[in-house]
Amino acid sequence: MIGSPVRLAVGRREQATVVRIAGELNPDSYPAVRDGLLEIATDAPDGLVADVSELVIGDPSLVSVFSVVAMRIGDWPGIPFSLVAAEAGHRAVLNRNLADRSVPVRAGVAAATAALDHSVRRRCERTFPRAEGTSSHIREFVAGKLGEWAVPELAGDARLIVTELAENVLRHTASEPKLRLDLRHGVCTVAVADHDVRPAVLLERLSPFEPGMGLKLVAQMARSWGCSRSRAGGKVVWAVLFRRPRTAG
Repeated sequence: MIGSPVRLAVGRREQATVVRIAGELNPDSYPAVRDGLLEIATDAPDGLVADVSELVIGDPSLVSVFSVVAMRIGDWPGIPFSLVAAEAGHRAVLNRNLADRSVPVRAGVAAATAALDHSVRRRCERTFPRAEGTSSHIREFVAGKLGEWAVPELAGDARLIVTELAENVLRHTASEPKLRLDLRHGVCTVAVADHDVRPAVLLERLSPFEPGMGLKLVAQMARSWGCSRSRAGGKVVWAVLFRRPRTAG
């Protein structure tokens, strides 16, 4: 990160993306650590491991940044997260400030990767062309995939949400909408990426006759939603749906 006292170096290991963080964690670098890890997480398909062994912790209370990151990527992109702290002193600071309650902390990369929750997960990605009928094709694809994954009860809400996200891409950017659909532990995430860095903004429709339902309805239907910058460029707009438990009778 240019102008930041911290450096984030990204590597790949089997079943995880590994980020080595070097420099000093202080009030000035806190946003760079937080935003850097969140951006990297958007392109980490299996899990994220942050190695803080080379990080100088200027203010111990700021290790809360790792709890914040864990909470945020728990929603999107819904991947597991763990920390590497080779020194006992680092692990003690993380423990005293309760960071290890929300993030597994291990002494080495192999152990931190093994600590990731690699439970059964369904995921698919597909890029759709900018063409007439694209929104309809995306709706059909999402409904079909959720039926295939045995959660057809989520299809109605997911179809409405993906329509709004895809229409926003088609109306407001020059990109092709890239769909990502995830299902893990009964939690379904619908996400649409594009190459435009401008964030999605929740606005009221001025008229009920305007096209699209608006992000307001997405916010009402989803358990949570957001707009995340992608390290590869552009942004991802996502919404999380929870599978409701079946009732007897």
